[in-house]
Amino acid sequence: MRFFSHRKHFSELSEQEIIALAISSEEDDARIYRSFAERLRSEFPATATVFDGMAEEEGQHRALLITLYQDRFGPTIPLIRREHVAGFYARRPIWLQNTLSLERMRGEAKAMERNAERFYLAAAARSKDANTRKLLGDLAAEEAGHQIAAEGLEQAHLTEDTLAREDDTARRQFILTWVQPGLAGLMDGSVSTLAPIFAVAFATQDTWTTFLVGIAASVGAGISMGFTEAASDDGALSGRGSPFKRGFASGIMTTVGGLGHALPYLLTDFWTATSLAIAVVFVELWAIAWIQNRYMETPFWRAVLQVVLGGALVLGAGVLIGSG
Repeated sequence: MRFFSHRKHFSELSEQEIIALAISSEEDDARIYRSFAERLRSEFPATATVFDGMAEEEGQHRALLITLYQDRFGPTIPLIRREHVAGFYARRPIWLQNTLSLERMRGEAKAMERNAERFYLAAAARSKDANTRKLLGDLAAEEAGHQIAAEGLEQAHLTEDTLAREDDTARRQFILTWVQPGLAGLMDGSVSTLAPIFAVAFATQDTWTTFLVGIAASVGAGISMGFTEAASDDGALSGRGSPFKRGFASGIMTTVGGLGHALPYLLTDFWTATSLAIAVVFVELWAIAWIQNRYMETPFWRAVLQVVLGGALVLGAGVLIGSG
């Protein structure tokens, strides 16, 4: 199988190479935990402390592995990394992303330790050499110990009150950065395009022309809303997050809001397309009311009154204008 890959298979590694691989893996994991801690330190200090502790644990295990290696094989440790070995558990470098949520970082840390333990256990079960099997079993025990240590650190630093406060902060940031701009865009795209689309529909009764107008109105509104949202606030003082994220959320949802009732006009029969478009409009408006109630804590029936009634009035205005 080496013919098809430049990487060495795990079964071909010597005990010396396995220990070297474990050392580099511990180094990588420690760096990842430290990067998590630095990103979270200002807003989530308790979780940052947990990741600092996990990085310290990884450093201690690395030191033990280095001592073991030097005792058995000497001072020179070859550089063998995960990506050099076929069959070693692969992890996407999601920690390089700046958009990871607090919960995603916590989940990724647990997955890192769990996957490492499973890999070493599976490798130990496949090994025919007693010494290698023992070594792999020891490494699996080390990874299980990491999980226990991480749980102990969480219990020490992440009380229920602390977790609740940090989760509330993360939720509020998610709403400010993604939900609020996206909701504004969805409302604008759904409501503001109603009048022109249905006015053209009833004025021409031409489904293709109506579709083209709907696409143009939706895309144009999405571009306008996206740039407006991004340029209105850089997020530095308001804490609303990256203007690019907010602009993306607002622009995409504005376009989606308009496309919902434009796409039915791909149908050639005018009344079938119009009936479907009207049904889509009411689904969109009820969805907006639900999002307002779910994330913005707006009483549901007040949201329904504001959005559905307002949208119905705009829809009626477009129909009357087009019919006249």
